[in-house]
Amino acid sequence: MDHNQDRIAVWPGYFDAKSSRRSGRRVPRDSSVLKPDLEGLFIASRALGLRKVKREEKISHPSRPHGKEGRLWVSKRGAEESIGAATKEEILQLIGGQWRQMQKDQRSNEKEAQKRGPSVGDKRARSQRKGTNKAMAVQARARRSQKNKRRR
Repeated sequence: MDHNQDRIAVWPGYFDAKSSRRSGRRVPRDSSVLKPDLEGLFIASRALGLRKVKREEKISHPSRPHGKEGRLWVSKRGAEESIGAATKEEILQLIGGQWRQMQKDQRSNEKEAQKRGPSVGDKRARSQRKGTNKAMAVQARARRSQKNKRRR
């Protein structure tokens, strides 16, 4: 592939919260995410406002040849016009911040949904909930019977 001065290669491994700077993370911890993947990177860059983006799947980073993580090509000019970031470092930090915020929002939405419980028409989830109530009732009966046996 020919070299283009306007393009920046962005790899998901740059945003891995579990890896160190020495092993390939390019953003600070507060801009890194857990389990980075190409799809999440693409969605975060689109949510940030980047429009000139190209995905390449099943391509490995030269220093990580065992994982086919893929890469994202971002246009420098397009990034400067849309989000005002001129350098690769700024672009990476903005994408990482957006991606981390999206993961936090997703986790909080999942927790809220779990607290709310199943919806009215969701028979499968309701039956599972009933099953756990039955299990708790059986455990409570077993405890009561043990207490009664001790009293005798």
